[in-house]
Amino acid sequence: MTNTTQPRLLADIAWAHSGDKGDMVNIGVAAREPRHYPLLLRLLTPQRVAAHFSDICKGQVRCYPLPNLNAVNLVLTQILDGGPMRSLRLDPQGKALGDALLLMPIDGQT
Repeated sequence: MTNTTQPRLLADIAWAHSGDKGDMVNIGVAAREPRHYPLLLRLLTPQRVAAHFSDICKGQVRCYPLPNLNAVNLVLTQILDGGPMRSLRLDPQGKALGDALLLMPIDGQT
């Protein structure tokens, strides 16, 4: 049985992996299929990613397209409350932020 519904979350068209360095998080997001890469570029703008993480990201969001990989590299600054050694967050290393990004709604963007 095939799914004929439109994608609703970023997770429907991409996968992500994240990690930290100090008070910064790096999130790599890759399209599940090459045909989804143009949509990924439209969705993952600095403004949209910053809005998605507006409750925790106090710094800049930079987006670097990686067309040869059908992926985008995101760098978010001032997002870990000072970094793993200072933060009292449950996930002070940002490992779950890739998964959190995949919850971004994409309705109306497809």
